[in-house]
Amino acid sequence: MGYAQLVIGPAGSGKSTYCSSLYQHCEAIRRTMHIVNLDPAAEHFDYPVAMDIRELISLDDVMEELGLGPNGGLIYCMEHLEENLDDWLAEELDNYLDDDYLVFDCPGQIELFSHVPVLRNFVDHLKRKNFNVCAVYLLDSQFMTDVPKYISGCMASLSAMIQLELPHVNILSKMDLVTNKKDIENYLNPEATTLLSELNQNMAPKFAKLNKALAGLVDEFSMVNFVPLDLRKESSIQYVLSYIDNCIQYGEDADVKIRDFDPEDD
Repeated sequence: MGYAQLVIGPAGSGKSTYCSSLYQHCEAIRRTMHIVNLDPAAEHFDYPVAMDIRELISLDDVMEELGLGPNGGLIYCMEHLEENLDDWLAEELDNYLDDDYLVFDCPGQIELFSHVPVLRNFVDHLKRKNFNVCAVYLLDSQFMTDVPKYISGCMASLSAMIQLELPHVNILSKMDLVTNKKDIENYLNPEATTLLSELNQNMAPKFAKLNKALAGLVDEFSMVNFVPLDLRKESSIQYVLSYIDNCIQYGEDADVKIRDFDPEDD
């Protein structure tokens, strides 16, 4: 059985930085991890790329040959990947052993994990290849400055959760750039009454019923929770990694290592 993280989130949320820091952390603790680039527009990497979608198709070529813009071109590239799951991707995955750990660095176009079925079909292919997969959704912690933005982030995350149907971990990235962390802590486990009160203060009275429904959705289902990540702290990276490992049951099938022990003579 293989293991995989599907790293998703809005553009600029720190997905590639997360992948780079995760690779460096695993290298330091002598743990093997392979980073896969699924962004056909990516140019520079701070980590060794184990697999690269640009070997299959690149955004620049699509834009030049088909006359598409950046967003349309990227969707075309991802749909081309979908068409080659049984060819290119299957051949690439054959290079890895049953217990290998892959991290897929995905593009930031939100439609890819909200309603376009490309990543859903990609995930289904990984499952058929006997991979345990976890979706890791990154959201910029500086986005959490008020309740309307928090609700927006929750709805986007919930949309991805429903679309992909995977074990799902939400991460607040860029915590090292937050000046007042107490403001962020208020959104890690918020009370519905607090959310509703602040929503009503920030929005017109005609949205009162909508505000109540949104606050209730976040509170009653408790499906959207965020784990803060400060990349300056190795303990924070290890906590997030352990959290994700638990979701995909990493290491549970590993053999127990037994060492010989000679007790000292009394």
